Amino acid sequence: MSESQGSEGITQRLPVIEKEFDDGLDLGAPPPAADEGAREGRFWSARRVPAAIVAVLVLAVAGVFLYDIAAVRANRPAMSWRRELAKQLAERPLDDIWVLVGAGVAAALGLWLIVLAVTPGLRDVLPMRRPQADVRAGLHRDAAALVLRDRAMEVAGVQSVRVRTRRRRADVSALSHFRELDDVQADLDGTLGEAVRGMGLARPPALTVHVRRPGRKG
Repeated sequence: MSESQGSEGITQRLPVIEKEFDDGLDLGAPPPAADEGAREGRFWSARRVPAAIVAVLVLAVAGVFLYDIAAVRANRPAMSWRRELAKQLAERPLDDIWVLVGAGVAAALGLWLIVLAVTPGLRDVLPMRRPQADVRAGLHRDAAALVLRDRAMEVAGVQSVRVRTRRRRADVSALSHFRELDDVQADLDGTLGEAVRGMGLARPPALTVHVRRPGRKG
């Protein structure tokens, strides 16, 4: 037998390492907490495609007109299309069908641009609550629908689930192949309600759950 080395039953005190912090070191102030009463708005779309289309059209039309004006200033004849356009605008009355059609198209395009300018877009992104004032997050509606579907499939008796998520409402349609429909409905209401609250959405959608038996084949 070998003898044990060292002393048993003796507790040694571990050394304490002290670290001095530089008082001049700025660690940064903690981010301010978000106002819980603040109302989260939707995310704004960049509108890159409409902006690019309008920019290209304006640039093309302005370039053509600028070239034609420069040609006229250089004692060259104006383009035939501009002479014809000026003639048609001078001779056609205001109640002419083509004048009305052109005015209607221009008004529709202007209204479309105004709607794009004053609406946020990105309807598929649901804003989430802000834990901090400088942090903002959103959840895609397809991702929210996938979460609800996965949670619904965990309920006993559910055979299949179809979820449709909107900005203000989430519609869940489930098929139950065993258990009482009322029991499955109650379990789905509780499970999906907890799932909606756990998503952290600023405006949780209203939940609508429908449970039915699968149809007979043949």
